[in-house]
Amino acid sequence: MKSLIAIITCILFALPAAAFDLEADLKQLANGDTLVEQPLVVVQDGMSLSQAVDSVRRRGNVERIVSAQTKVEGDREVHHIRYMTKDGKVRTAKVRGRRVR
Repeated sequence: MKSLIAIITCILFALPAAAFDLEADLKQLANGDTLVEQPLVVVQDGMSLSQAVDSVRRRGNVERIVSAQTKVEGDREVHHIRYMTKDGKVRTAKVRGRRVR
């Protein structure tokens, strides 16, 4: 029972952290600041939301991130990241996330 509570607690506290990182990044970009690139941490069975946002941002033609959210599709998380290209078009990238257990 204690391990189940610990797992649920970890899940609940891990999810808002990624959204908070994205919010801080968006505020930095709105202020005209540049983001400090951090090395990509390789996760064995998929990326976190913040890692997925970083990978989309590194594609080169990204002006800004519009929104990012995680949905569960089948047995995996799929990160849906909307971004604006440098020519003003809004696109959605789908990035494979972690396996849902």
